[in-house]
Amino acid sequence: MKGKVMTLFGVAALLAAFSLPALAGEEAAAAGVLNQWLDGINGFLASFLFYDIWPGEGKFPFIVAWLVAGAVYLTVRMGFINFRLAGHAIAILRGRYNRPDDVGEVTSFQALTAALSATVGLGNIAGVAIAVGTGGPGATFWMIVAGLLGMTTKFTEASLAQMYREIRPDGHVMGGAMEYLSRGFRELGWAKFGKGLAILFSVSAIGASLGGGNAFQVNQSLSAVKQQIPLFADQPWIFGLVMAFLVGIVIIGGIRRIAHVAEAVVPAMVVIYLSAAGWILISNAEKVPQVLGLIITGAFTPQAAFGGVLGVVVQGFKRAAFSSEAGIGSAAIAHSTARVPYPVRQGIVALMEPFIDTVVICTMTALVIIITGVYQPDGPYAGLVAANQGAALTAKAFGAQISWFPVILTISVVLFAYSTMISWSYYGERCWTYLFGERYSMIYRIFYVLVVVAGSIGSASAVLDFSDLLLLSMAFPNLFGLYALSGRVKRALDAYIEKLRNGDLDREAGRA
Repeated sequence: MKGKVMTLFGVAALLAAFSLPALAGEEAAAAGVLNQWLDGINGFLASFLFYDIWPGEGKFPFIVAWLVAGAVYLTVRMGFINFRLAGHAIAILRGRYNRPDDVGEVTSFQALTAALSATVGLGNIAGVAIAVGTGGPGATFWMIVAGLLGMTTKFTEASLAQMYREIRPDGHVMGGAMEYLSRGFRELGWAKFGKGLAILFSVSAIGASLGGGNAFQVNQSLSAVKQQIPLFADQPWIFGLVMAFLVGIVIIGGIRRIAHVAEAVVPAMVVIYLSAAGWILISNAEKVPQVLGLIITGAFTPQAAFGGVLGVVVQGFKRAAFSSEAGIGSAAIAHSTARVPYPVRQGIVALMEPFIDTVVICTMTALVIIITGVYQPDGPYAGLVAANQGAALTAKAFGAQISWFPVILTISVVLFAYSTMISWSYYGERCWTYLFGERYSMIYRIFYVLVVVAGSIGSASAVLDFSDLLLLSMAFPNLFGLYALSGRVKRALDAYIEKLRNGDLDREAGRA
């Protein structure tokens, strides 16, 4: 079977290899057609998702308000679990409560790293630079707020994914927003409505996997790599072909292989990146208070050039949603595969995602960008800001402090992009399978690999808009499910906390 699969991927690679040099010879025309197609889709989606609900000056898109309202509601409904059970989440990840008879495909830690490999990506590097370049330093404050609120949203998604998952005869798990939307609403007596939401979510997720989880990643990583390797600046399709091959050889194996790769790659790349950012911040310790002041004042009294307070809030929440995916429903697909006896236990693990991804990594990236001043719209890198070349902008920020680090950052960027792409391939494939069945999953995988190459020739701005819109569109059906089913999660959470307080969980794990 694997031989046939490798043959299929080989055929896809050969088609790309023979056709793309011709495209490269007419690169401007090829990219123009692709960008025109993306712009048409972007305009259609934006007319709904980014409909301005604010009556006064400034813009406050519907989808951002939808995410903010959902995060605030769930945080209050769950009793601020994002702060209360963070310590317990660490204990779970350390294996304190593991049991050999737990059912699932991967461990809680592997599920978390698989989900983090999708979220800890270029949203942290490129997305943060774009947010600060567009919204100013104040966007950082709202990213942090969105990350803290998003912890509860992610908890609710992962808990529901565990509650409504299906363990299939072959041992594979089918779980995620499409399952709790269809099955959860059926329990409430709204089967058709739930099925419609599940289909809408799946279609959006497939599009988001091809856009934000694929084309955006290869496009932004290319913007950093070509700074170091001029060949890719002249022939970007070659970079796309290399990435396509590397992605293809991993996604054949499904979630188990993806989880093993993520378990090895994610911690290493996070340590490398945070070590460099930490060194820069320590070296510029005297500037940190001033930068924090810029972030606070910019969050509430931004300069007119940054579009007012609402513009900064929107940028912060928008980029935080793209980075942590809280409220989007994507990571619930990975968390549904974890081996846990209590659904809310994996939810508690999942709430660490937005904290690691947004509150820690995004904040450190933003501090480096602000300290170095590369985000200034009238500065020497204004062209990168205007073109939304976020990864290249971040490379300039790190390079201003560590002359040799752009090379290391380039490697980190590729790893971040690669890990995100392999995890999002699984998300898209599960939604594809939900719609069409297991037998057609290979069609999606091959198409996913081909889109990797196509993403290397599109413009950054068009790909960014396409990625944002499809990713954010997933939040529309997903939050319906979180609102409607949050009561069940709250009851399960209360029962779990009672067991934790009574020591029942320790006794079950043989620790008492």
